[in-house]
Amino acid sequence: MRLQLTARTGHPDFLDLPWDVPLAAWDGPRLVEMPLGIHRHVVRTVRYDDRLYHLKELPRRYALREWRFLRHLKDEGVPVVDVVGVVTLRDAPSGDRLDACLITQHLEFSVPYRLLFLRREHHALRDPLIDAMAQLLVRLHLNGFYWGDCSLSNTLFRRDAGSLAAYLVDTETGELYDELSDGQRRTDVELAAEKTAGELLDLQAAHVLGDVIDPADFAHDLQDRYARLWAELTHDEVFAEDERHRIHERLRRINEIGYDVEELELLREDGGRTRLHLRTSVLEPGRYQRLLRELTGLEAQDLQARVLLNDIRNFGAWLADQEQAPGDEALVARRWLERSFEPTVALVPHALRGRRQAPQLFVEILEHWQRWSAEQGADLDLFDAARRYVAEVLPVTEEEQLVGADGA
Repeated sequence: MRLQLTARTGHPDFLDLPWDVPLAAWDGPRLVEMPLGIHRHVVRTVRYDDRLYHLKELPRRYALREWRFLRHLKDEGVPVVDVVGVVTLRDAPSGDRLDACLITQHLEFSVPYRLLFLRREHHALRDPLIDAMAQLLVRLHLNGFYWGDCSLSNTLFRRDAGSLAAYLVDTETGELYDELSDGQRRTDVELAAEKTAGELLDLQAAHVLGDVIDPADFAHDLQDRYARLWAELTHDEVFAEDERHRIHERLRRINEIGYDVEELELLREDGGRTRLHLRTSVLEPGRYQRLLRELTGLEAQDLQARVLLNDIRNFGAWLADQEQAPGDEALVARRWLERSFEPTVALVPHALRGRRQAPQLFVEILEHWQRWSAEQGADLDLFDAARRYVAEVLPVTEEEQLVGADGA
């Protein structure tokens, strides 16, 4: 068997797979069935121990492009699936050359949009979906990436506190530039609006989506939210000498929506006014994720991180009151891990751990603790709330760590 396999370390070598056979004809114990999005190419899923990998068969030049784009975007901190390898120069026993295969690792706790609509109330999905798609497009465009095929099918979604985080899956039609023009961005967003509206119409035709969501309104709001977010992050702002406080207000607003500004430029204009210019290439999202990681080592979505950081601050205030002295931030975070986060998550049986990521579990327990405390008019013990959540709430939630694997 002749082939060329380029793969990252830390994963299987995949050499036991039948690479000399087209993917559509594969059969064997490693194959598992999973609900995947709509693809123009054949996609199969294989299992190695407790990890799943998706294999997509496509022409060699497109496979190599996706390999390069996904690695680049991952390095830039854009939420994309983790690309593991690419297999090229596959020859069948007849001597015919087969298409290449791109290998990506399954994104745990992610859900395709169709399954989301089957599981959750549609009105509760509309705004989180729009926000997640707008955020993903903005992050791609800030990094000079033109998607060209933005759709719900080419996106996976993870829970992020009460919202959703969107991950790019398919970059086959993408292009990477130093910087996108306004026309390129506008075209990409218009295509995204058109494709998402079409997918929602398909769901309506299949009687999956009711009348709560209007596909045309969804598409319009996606374009509008993208435009507002892009403007907030990138537009130049002109202010007078005595209005320098507006710089701090602008930076604060940018931080509040989860982005950092590493560099800004002040240009003095005629008439004593100053122009504030933010370079899009240096706008980097993930401020709360990075801060939480530095303090605790925990990996979380950005909104989850914000909730956990707030809880750390609340814990620190309680600790300072108990000990009559303020604590160092790093020390407070370590004690929060040891005395609050880890014991709470440990109350969840291993059989139910696949329902939610650990940060999401803690966020949901906090939400129920606050609501149950309000209902009884006094603070419920957090551990008691966790036990009640495990007994009443978690057993009826859906499995999300490996959605669809082995019938889950």
